Amino acid sequence: MSYDIVEGSIPEALSVLKALPEFDVLKTTAHYREKIGNKASLVLLAKKDGNLIGCKVGYDRFSDGSFYSSLGGVIPDFRKLGIAQKLADRQEQWAREKGYQSIKFKTLNRHKSMIIFAIKNGFEIYGLKPKDELGNYRIEMIKSLL
Repeated sequence: MSYDIVEGSIPEALSVLKALPEFDVLKTTAHYREKIGNKASLVLLAKKDGNLIGCKVGYDRFSDGSFYSSLGGVIPDFRKLGIAQKLADRQEQWAREKGYQSIKFKTLNRHKSMIIFAIKNGFEIYGLKPKDELGNYRIEMIKSLL
């Protein structure tokens, strides 16, 4: 299957994320734009025949040499085709080129496939934030780009 990875916008990324069963509630475009502000950021989109099928959004959240991978996913009908991997690879390449030393992200304990994907891609757990129930615990992960 052929598809393209291109840079895009937050509204485009949110249109992909709204189609993902893992995202219960998304904030508004204005919320994400305000969060990112003037910080360095990257919005990647996966497109097939002009249709959005995946995305990956990141920005310089901590100003500590790390790039924060904030949001991302692939529409269920297009999973297991390597799209998430291509998005992650492109984000890492961009972050390296911009001089970042690591990539960080958070996920929920209930998102097992994301945790497995991250570990297979060289991420390590560096933090755990307990929440109301075990499935909602936040897992903090990091990957060195050096």
